Amino acid sequence: MFSDVTIVGAGAAGLAVAAQLKRHGVDSVVLERGDAVGASWRGRYDRLRLHTTRRLSALPGLAMPREFGRWVRRDDLVSYLQAYAEKFDLDVRTGTTVERVESASDGGWSLHLAGGATHRTRTLVIAIGYLHTPLIPDWPGRESWNGQLIHSSQYRNAEPFRGKDVLVVGPGNSGAEIASDLAEGGAASVSLAVRTPPHIVRRTVAGWPAQMNGLLLGGLPERIFDPVAAGLARVEIPDLRPYGLSRPIVGLKTRLRTSRYVPLQDVGIVADIQQRRVKPVAAVQSFTLDSVELADGTSLRPDAVVAATGYTTGLGELFDDATLFDSDGLPVAHAGVPARPGLYFIGYDVTLGGMLRQIRIEAQRVAQHVARSSHHGQPADRGL
Repeated sequence: MFSDVTIVGAGAAGLAVAAQLKRHGVDSVVLERGDAVGASWRGRYDRLRLHTTRRLSALPGLAMPREFGRWVRRDDLVSYLQAYAEKFDLDVRTGTTVERVESASDGGWSLHLAGGATHRTRTLVIAIGYLHTPLIPDWPGRESWNGQLIHSSQYRNAEPFRGKDVLVVGPGNSGAEIASDLAEGGAASVSLAVRTPPHIVRRTVAGWPAQMNGLLLGGLPERIFDPVAAGLARVEIPDLRPYGLSRPIVGLKTRLRTSRYVPLQDVGIVADIQQRRVKPVAAVQSFTLDSVELADGTSLRPDAVVAATGYTTGLGELFDDATLFDSDGLPVAHAGVPARPGLYFIGYDVTLGGMLRQIRIEAQRVAQHVARSSHHGQPADRGL
């Protein structure tokens, strides 16, 4: 098989690039390992809503319907991505897993697919995202523990955990929402293991979304942004130290730069902690046969552990060239800049303005680069 331009991943980033390429008169093939577009979103927990507003989360060329509301539900986003692929008549080939990528002798790329087939392409866009491969730390004793251990990507709702003691590990957005979901859904007790205290922001204050603060203030240098963000947090978020959750020490923008961190948007976790429905505890240190040992020397005996401990990009398993990636496995060159001639990575830039908004920007950049290099560029269609 051969295509002039191939995109790997039919999530928001891959679909947006494909649509923007069409705007420039360039056709592409989108390869997706799942059985439908937006497969990664389809597998997220039931109560998930975007933390970015509907208007600032739409992909280029198609607004999200007003009936989705301000904070878009998971299922509505999936419907939107399906409608997006149909509107622009994108060539999406589902059930196609790319196992290895190699540079070809003619300057293009060879994609080795599951099942033994090879797909050749002149230009390759990798859009599988940084939330690709679930990561559970290799805690000592983990394999011998007799309780239930799942990654947050496997969590759907609280029903299987009704009446159980559950430990959620990781106070990011997923971990906090899952903890609240468990507390509301009938778990006997919910603990939240915290290694580094999170930066917590209200999703809205007097109708003003936190995303807009990120957009308006995100350009400030760390020496100004960090104290401003800390001041806002002290005003908006109650002191949770009496409940076991300290305020962060490292500034928000500094943390974003050094670890791609985004703040925890409060959609219930603050009240759950204050009302002791969710109990913050120290970080997980190790497991024994029947307990979880924490960093402060205490231990818990939960029935189940939900590890909201992040993901790896999976890119190191795709490419032989380690110089493409930094020590965290992220592309050194991305966000519209070619990593190699004919090779682009999209969807790996974390900003305070929102992931989907950033994808919109990057998709336009990548499409312009590819169109120029392919000599197929046409006058921009301002209607898209």
